[in-house]
Amino acid sequence: MDNPARAPILKVMEIDSDLIIVGGGLNGPALALAAAQGGLNSTVIDALPVDDRKARGFDGRSYALALTSQRLLSAIGLWDGLADNAQPMLEIKVTDGRAGEGPSPFFLHFDHAEIEEGPMGYLVEDRYLRRAFLDAMEAEPLITLRHQERVVAQDTSDGASVTLASGEVLKGRVLIGSDGRRSGTAERAKIKRTGWGYGQTALVCAIEHEKPHGGIAHQFFMPSGPLAILPLTGNRSSIVWSETEDNAKRINALEDADYLNALRPAFGDFLGEIKLAGARFTYPLNLTIANSFIGARLALIGDAAHGVHPIAGQGLNAGLRDVAALAEVMIMAVRRGEDIASPLVLERYQQWRRFDTATLAVATDTFNRLFSNDNPILRMGRDLGMGLINSVPSLRRNFMREAAGLTGDLPKLMTGRAL
Repeated sequence: MDNPARAPILKVMEIDSDLIIVGGGLNGPALALAAAQGGLNSTVIDALPVDDRKARGFDGRSYALALTSQRLLSAIGLWDGLADNAQPMLEIKVTDGRAGEGPSPFFLHFDHAEIEEGPMGYLVEDRYLRRAFLDAMEAEPLITLRHQERVVAQDTSDGASVTLASGEVLKGRVLIGSDGRRSGTAERAKIKRTGWGYGQTALVCAIEHEKPHGGIAHQFFMPSGPLAILPLTGNRSSIVWSETEDNAKRINALEDADYLNALRPAFGDFLGEIKLAGARFTYPLNLTIANSFIGARLALIGDAAHGVHPIAGQGLNAGLRDVAALAEVMIMAVRRGEDIASPLVLERYQQWRRFDTATLAVATDTFNRLFSNDNPILRMGRDLGMGLINSVPSLRRNFMREAAGLTGDLPKLMTGRAL
C-alpha cells in the first residue's frame, strides 16, 4: 500500500535575501560585495538618495587605506577602478610641537622601503571610493539596493526582518548593522555602548600646494589636537585638523582667506603657497564602542561596532577588517552546512574582532590624551619615546607593519585572496 503524502515537518522561511544590511556607506557595501563571492545575496538599505551619495561634494574626507585594506578592495574587484585616483603613501613623518614654533627635534619617520611590501597604504578621496562601491553594487546581481528607505523596526526572533518607514517588511537570514556611531540597529537590539566625547572637532578640507608632497604623510601633534597632512593625487593634500570644539567653531565660521591664515602657522611653508581645493567640513570626535558586536541573528560592523578617534587613521581600516572577518566566517559556515546567523557562527566573528578593536580603541584614546596637551613633563616623555622608537630599526619596522595593517590574524580578503 502506498504511504500517504506527509506534510513537511519544517516550514521553509521565505526571505528576500540572506543578508539585510542597514547602512550603505562604505563598510555595508564592502560586506555585500564580499558575501557575493560566496553566493550570499544581500539587500542594502540606505536612507539617502543615491544621487546625493554620488555627488562630488557629499563627503569631504579622504581615507588612509592600509595596505591590507587595498588588498581587500582588490579582492572584491574595486581596486582597478580606483587606482588612478589613489595616492601611494610612501613615508609617514610624526612630529610634536606648537603652531608657529616648528616641530620638536624628536620625531618618527617611517619609510615604506623598510618593510618590502610596497607602499604602506593609499590615500583615496571619499567621492571616488563611495561611487566605486555604488557602481559595483549596481552591477552585482546578488545585491539589491534600497535607496531613500528608513528602517523603523526590526525583529530577529524568527529569522531577521526589518520594517521600513513605508510599512514594507523585508526578511533575511541575518541582520547587519552598518549604520554608524549612532546605530539604530544596535539601539533597537538593546545593545548598549561605552564611550565619551573628546571635546574636539575635526576640520577637514583639501589643499592645493605649490611644491610636490612626495607621497609623504605628516602628523603634527599640537596641544589642542593633531594636524594630519595626507597626500592626495597631484599637488594636493587632505587636511584633518583637530581643534577644541570652541576653536573649531570659530575657525570654521571664517571666510576662506582667514581660514587659511588660521591654518598656516600649523601647516608651515614646507609645501610652498597653499589654497583651498574644495569645500570645508567639520566632524565631531568621540569614542563609542558597542558592548557586544553581535545579537540574536545580528552583527555590527564598522562604526556601528566601534567608532574611534581618527588620530591613527584606522577607522575605515578597522571596519574593513570587520567586513573581511564576517564574510569569511559566514561563507565558511555555508560550506560546512551551518546556519550563517547561528550564535556559534556569529560568536566566531566577535572573537576574531573584539580584541583587536578594543586594543585599537585604547591605543587611539591614550595617544590622543597623551599628545593633545601642553604638559611639559608629558611633552618631554613623548618626544623621548618617539626618538627612541625612531632610533631602533626593529621597533620602527614593527610600527610600520602595524600602520600597514600587516599584523595580527588576517582574514583572507586582507591578504588579497578571494573567498
